[in-house]
Amino acid sequence: MEIHPSVWTKLVASILGVEDLHHFAYYDHVVAASIAFIICVIIALRTKTKISMVPSHFQQVVELVMEGILGMLNENMGARGRRYIPIVGTLAFFIFVGNLLGLIPTFSSSTSNFNTTVACAVIVFIYYNFEGVRENGFGYLKHFLGPILFIAPLMIVIEIISHLARPFSLSVRLFFNISGEHIVAGIIYGMLPVLVPIPLMALGLFAAVLQTFIFVILTTLYLTSATEHEH
Repeated sequence: MEIHPSVWTKLVASILGVEDLHHFAYYDHVVAASIAFIICVIIALRTKTKISMVPSHFQQVVELVMEGILGMLNENMGARGRRYIPIVGTLAFFIFVGNLLGLIPTFSSSTSNFNTTVACAVIVFIYYNFEGVRENGFGYLKHFLGPILFIAPLMIVIEIISHLARPFSLSVRLFFNISGEHIVAGIIYGMLPVLVPIPLMALGLFAAVLQTFIFVILTTLYLTSATEHEH
């Protein structure tokens, strides 16, 4: 399948002096992810340097998002949820910005590429297991044994398969939903470029928010399960 580079990829290729644009198009998701990362850094720096007791509209939006993330963490994890704001907040902003970039004609979304969604899912998988061990020590292994010692050998196999399926599920869900939405949007843009894009972009915005929320809430649930103490 032929890959068409986005306008940003063409710009980066011209800056780097890359002549084989067709081959460079395969790195389109890397360019899109880099742009999303830069936007997230700008948002963070602007919020930090322009913070005020009388918040601007920009600050209010950022604070609203962070309060929502903190509320979700507190609801699932209690007071210890605040510790995980950096990882959960970073994923939320990166995925959301990545989703939004694909709504702009001639742009591409990093989250519509399987490599990006797998990378995010693997980070979540490694992090929540690391936090589980850090919080519970070797007691974390009890999560894999089940409630009855007699069926522990069976539960270990089931739990290992279940945990290994989590990054696959996270990455596939995000990838198919975002890439599918962008493919449909691209087809309709080409057929009806004037009237349809406005409601279509509204639907795309809803999908961007929804898929970000699903990824973040699942990450929170995985962290909650891994770090809870056995009673």
